[in-house]
Amino acid sequence: MPPRKLVVGSGQKTHPLVWCAAIICVFIALAVIITGVCVFVGYLVIHPRVPALTVTDAHLDRLDFSQAGVMDVQLTIFIRAENHNAKAHASFSHTSFILGFHDIDIAELVAYPFDVSKNKSIDFNYVVQSSSIPLQPRDSDYVDRSLKEDKIRFDLKGSSRTQWRVGVLGSIKAWCHLNCELKFHPSNSSYIYSYCSSKSK
Repeated sequence: MPPRKLVVGSGQKTHPLVWCAAIICVFIALAVIITGVCVFVGYLVIHPRVPALTVTDAHLDRLDFSQAGVMDVQLTIFIRAENHNAKAHASFSHTSFILGFHDIDIAELVAYPFDVSKNKSIDFNYVVQSSSIPLQPRDSDYVDRSLKEDKIRFDLKGSSRTQWRVGVLGSIKAWCHLNCELKFHPSNSSYIYSYCSSKSK
């Protein structure tokens, strides 16, 4: 029995549309690769940094506590908005913070939208004056204990939305979050400094 013959190339020819689709896919792949390289090089050259919020200082202006369990307090809080980008200004919006004491909301601190120039910072000082705050027995005990230990704590939580433009990377948006414990010595109203910022240490 004679051997079977294998004829190469005897099948159907590839349709021109298939070749066109393959060429288009190659161009798309090259475009994606080139774009990725440009973005990576742009990141290395520009080295964008996320703008940040930092509590730089605070002061316990007044703290009155009556035996009836009513507290009056006034604080001054200094917050710095920082933009360490050398090639782009940054905008901040939706800026809002809640000052609390032992799970009690004392006041909301807000700011209108603002811009920070490249490699610059802006300082804000918030003067928070509360109305008389009636305390529950457990909160009164906490205040009494804090006064005896000469250390009292308030909480500051909030965020701000930032946006800045970075060359070929385009516009970038991010949220800056603050979650701070503000501690004071009631005897002299001084602030016990503790690093608190939206940026990583």
